[in-house]
Amino acid sequence: MIQLQSGLERQEDEFIELKQFLEQNEFTLGGNWDYDHGYFDRALDEGRKVWIRIPFQVTDGTLDANAEDPETKVRIGTPFVLKHLYNEGLDKTADMQTSGGLVNQFQDPVESDAAVDNEWVEKAQEILREVENRYLQ
Repeated sequence: MIQLQSGLERQEDEFIELKQFLEQNEFTLGGNWDYDHGYFDRALDEGRKVWIRIPFQVTDGTLDANAEDPETKVRIGTPFVLKHLYNEGLDKTADMQTSGGLVNQFQDPVESDAAVDNEWVEKAQEILREVENRYLQ
């Protein structure tokens, strides 16, 4: 993980407004959000192993999976780049699930915080500058 300096850091906004803006810039709300914090992610490579991530903390209200509260406010944290290395193919140690009889074929990353090449850091900084320019206008 490599942190990136950003003019977005410490900016506060309504969650809905920030989400819509970042979605227009190819970011998605990461699946690892909670009621008081979360991340917006954008893949930097076609293999979806290198990501730019923009964290946020809820400062007023809460996030809810079923409804977006227009009153919820968030503060942007320090953006960073990260890389996940995965084994390719199916997990040979996959277990049958007791409910549904499905096979869990997805593996944990071999390395969830792998070293990030400079080319990805530079690409992330370029994207971040573009997003900052649009957001801070």
